[in-house]
Amino acid sequence: MDVIETDCLVIGSGLAGSVYAIEASKRGLSTELLSLSEPLEANSDWAQGGIIYDTDPDPAALARDILEAGCNACNPAAVEQLVREGPSAVRELLIEDLGVAFDRGADGRLDFTREGGHGARRIIHAKDTTGHAILSAVSARVGSSPGVTRRPGWVAIDLLTLSHNSDDPADKYRPLTCFGAYVLNSGTGEVSAIVARKTVLASGGLGQIFLHTTNRPGSVGHGVAMAYRVGARLMDMEYVQFHPTVFARKNAPAFLVTEALRGEGGVLVNARGGRFMDDAHPQGSLAPRDVVARAIRQELDHSGEPCVYLDLSAMPSGFVRERFPTIYERCLSYGVDIERERIPVVPAAHFACGGVHADLQGRTNILNLAAIGETACTGLHGANRLASTSLLECLTSARAAAAADAADIARGGFRLPRPRPWDSPTREADPALVRQDMLQIQNTMWNYAGVVRSARRLTRARRILLELREEIQSFYRGCRLTAELIDLRNAMQTALLVVHAASLNPVSRGCHFLVPEA
Repeated sequence: MDVIETDCLVIGSGLAGSVYAIEASKRGLSTELLSLSEPLEANSDWAQGGIIYDTDPDPAALARDILEAGCNACNPAAVEQLVREGPSAVRELLIEDLGVAFDRGADGRLDFTREGGHGARRIIHAKDTTGHAILSAVSARVGSSPGVTRRPGWVAIDLLTLSHNSDDPADKYRPLTCFGAYVLNSGTGEVSAIVARKTVLASGGLGQIFLHTTNRPGSVGHGVAMAYRVGARLMDMEYVQFHPTVFARKNAPAFLVTEALRGEGGVLVNARGGRFMDDAHPQGSLAPRDVVARAIRQELDHSGEPCVYLDLSAMPSGFVRERFPTIYERCLSYGVDIERERIPVVPAAHFACGGVHADLQGRTNILNLAAIGETACTGLHGANRLASTSLLECLTSARAAAAADAADIARGGFRLPRPRPWDSPTREADPALVRQDMLQIQNTMWNYAGVVRSARRLTRARRILLELREEIQSFYRGCRLTAELIDLRNAMQTALLVVHAASLNPVSRGCHFLVPEA
């Protein structure tokens, strides 16, 4: 088994992981950056709406919107950090350093838009492909950053800890400490160990544990599952945000329909053209996402229709094609001309508000293990995420964690033993069984732990998942590792964690909504 030693091991190359690598490189650190596939294959790349760049002379207004969207369950310190550090992070890295091509008006000034839950226009964007514009620029900088080694197709299997993976018996008496991870090169099938002074979980969200999601393939909560297995503290796992508007046409793939369309005047209507959101919330179609997703679910339950619609008829002619060209072309490719027709939409799993508990420097309860971006939970989002905070959180959390880790590494004192060899079976996994087990997880989570939950539904989900877990664990132990098998194992663990957290919380708040039972 090959052993690679580095200063920093970053698991995930989306916006948070890539910015961390850039910041570590600036400080002279060596970094191994793992990604499931190519650098732009990340949820960050799919972000459409924009990123907050708040220039309001009253920054407390943004804090109030975050707290209100989060049902006042947010960590005030995390909110204050984002509001304080966010503008400089966007200006210094994205605008001044990388020159991301955000949209501007004829006068050259940045164009600001508004999304659900926001009381002002404070979001900058690059048409409807903001995430791609940002991540492309960041990824290019990673490629030219000294000391950063990209490992596309390398998948983390398990974290290395002194308690579990050292040959020195005395190490089990030390505090819980991480020193890297076992990783699979999915191209060769070989397992290596990467030994690191600092290990950073930046593996994104968990949406693929649900049948309908806006997340990239492989987003099954890898970081959460690996952290849980070595004793990390998790928090707020029940709060999974469902995006209200995902394209829903028969025989067409589901894809995100940005909230910015509603920020520019689009309204949600039912099959009869009725504006049902006007009665659901004072902000109508621009209500916080949890409110809109539940209202759509209720509307569909009552009507029996397969979807609701996003009506853009109030927008000026030609505006939609100019402002949202990607969505326009993609909808048109599946037979919907959104300048003339309403867009069919349904909710889908979108963002995990909870995750691995981390402080404002990304530190977890396990020494030398950090969590940033969507994998982490600082309490910023509370019970429901405010739109366009996620990309900004990636920037601020990555910068803070890299600075803190660099200071720790400068002080020294790290124990990096040679890890025990990895022993893997040679029998090939049956891909049909892997696909079927994953589908069972996704259906169970969608039907019983989705937009609307109940104690009875959660009990059934837990029973199904526990039985399936025994099959998967036996399957996993007896087969040669593949990326798909690692996905399945972590998806099962993450799904159980979400169901367990939801079962323990009897209070409906934000993304976690329970219906009463007779």
